[in-house]
Amino acid sequence: MKSFALAVTSAAAILAAIPALAQQANPPGNLERLSEFKTTDTPMEIPTVPQGGTKAAAIKKTLTHIKLPRGFKIGLYALVPDARHIAVGPQGVVTFVGTRKTKVYAITDRDKDRVADEVKEFAPSIAFKIPNGVCFSPDGMLYIAEQNRVLLFPAAEFFYESADVAAFNVVKQGELIPKDEESFNHTARACRIGSDGKLYITLGQPFNVPAPEKLDLYKQVGMSGIVRMTNEGKDREVFATGVRNSVGLDFNPKDKTLWFTDNQVDGMGDDQPPGELNRADKPGMNFGFPYYGGGKTRTVEYKDQTPPADVTFPQVEMDAHAADLGMTFYTGRMFPQKYRGGIFSAQHGSWNRTKPIGARVMFTSLKEDGTADKTEVFAEGWLTADGEYLGRPVDVAQLRDGSLLVSDDFAGAVYRIWHEGR
Repeated sequence: MKSFALAVTSAAAILAAIPALAQQANPPGNLERLSEFKTTDTPMEIPTVPQGGTKAAAIKKTLTHIKLPRGFKIGLYALVPDARHIAVGPQGVVTFVGTRKTKVYAITDRDKDRVADEVKEFAPSIAFKIPNGVCFSPDGMLYIAEQNRVLLFPAAEFFYESADVAAFNVVKQGELIPKDEESFNHTARACRIGSDGKLYITLGQPFNVPAPEKLDLYKQVGMSGIVRMTNEGKDREVFATGVRNSVGLDFNPKDKTLWFTDNQVDGMGDDQPPGELNRADKPGMNFGFPYYGGGKTRTVEYKDQTPPADVTFPQVEMDAHAADLGMTFYTGRMFPQKYRGGIFSAQHGSWNRTKPIGARVMFTSLKEDGTADKTEVFAEGWLTADGEYLGRPVDVAQLRDGSLLVSDDFAGAVYRIWHEGR
């Protein structure tokens, strides 16, 4: 109860310190009421997602075929419809999972047996639109990056039980990207809080390769790149450009550099261009798109154009079209020394390759200088030898005990990977 009281007090103090959030929150409907700490007419009883039955049994059967390094185990952590990006609460109370649809889910493991006791919709009084990106600040502020809006939920880990929760606009609807640039394609945002306390958000552009007349606009607003801003949505700036469609990023806690995945150009054949794992050690870096379709492979559309002289190429070239998405630095102590300080990343799996590839979790170790060393397959088996998907990993996140969570939007599940023995 003491930690709960401290969390409430902390949340109240933070809210008092940022009244600008309440002042700028002015959309119609429930969000406006919640930002003024008023109730809505949303029913208080929130239905839960059933955690057993034939679906759970089928997924557990699939998991018996997943290949992992020696000493590792995998199990079903929770059934979560359309599970995408994961945000583990700093206090270890609740884990939030975004989707590419209209819901965010809250997972609770009350008895700490490392299996979910309850999964239910989070903040059902709010109408979400593609709330893929979920991330926490160290002091427990939950951010949700939608297709074209960013919301803040103070102390969400402790107030998620109610249909009504304190909620504020960080970026109002229609202001994250230009309204005219909204599309059905490349809509999933990912977010992280940097060591500078700022909020970083990936902004994919909607095309396979954009037309030249789009480039100035995208560079200006940060589409085809990564933007950062204060926790109030102020002082927005473009942090990185030349990024086709990143849906995964994390900071190396050792040297504070930002790493991110990037999905590369389609229609260039099965084996090119490569997917990317990139490293940004300062703002203003250009990562080559659309002049390069992935790695150093030039795009057909821009092959006669002179690329920028300052292009930074990826740290790791992944298999072409494996669809590299969520990633995280491993900071736990459960896994063997080999994995500590390295990167786990999820490959969603190819959609247009004649021989499918991906649907697995990768591991990348780092050198002493903080650059990438070796990349290898860590977990696989969701793609059969016949090319059938049994699951499609999206994101990876670390629980407080050092085990790893993996989301899967195809199976509608979150898995837990742990290590047994020394």
